[in-house]
Amino acid sequence: MIERIPKPEIDERRRRLSAALLLSPIVAPLAVKAAGPSIEVWTGPSCGCCHDWVEHLRANGFDVTTHDGGNSEARTRLGMPVDYGSCHTGEAAGYAIEGHVPAREVHRLLEERPDAIGLSVPAMPRGSPGMDGPAYGNVRDPYDVLLVRRDGSAVVYQSYR
Repeated sequence: MIERIPKPEIDERRRRLSAALLLSPIVAPLAVKAAGPSIEVWTGPSCGCCHDWVEHLRANGFDVTTHDGGNSEARTRLGMPVDYGSCHTGEAAGYAIEGHVPAREVHRLLEERPDAIGLSVPAMPRGSPGMDGPAYGNVRDPYDVLLVRRDGSAVVYQSYR
């Protein structure tokens, strides 16, 4: 008489692990979140609004690397004239981003790719990203985002009123 040997039961964890390993080359690329555009930012010494602007960029899809201090040196290295200066300087795809430039305009710049040094919101207008909210009395000053050309001149890229 032949004795029947019971079929070993497949361990549920082993089966799930095997399935995961087999499917991982297919599923993993789909699960990777597309990284947003990168921007490197040099802030002014102990400047709170700089960090608020960085958070505005992150909230709008940017992958931000920050450096405390060094904004004057970054501005000079990127060729941004001091007349268009502010409390922080960013670099995105080789463009200088000076001051409280809205993320929307940085995205537009990276899409259009004009022959320019970059964008600037000179000074620190209330109501611009990082200079907004209750800490500034919810005041909204009109301001312009300037496209700074290679010759150092500038044109209005976008007005905020």
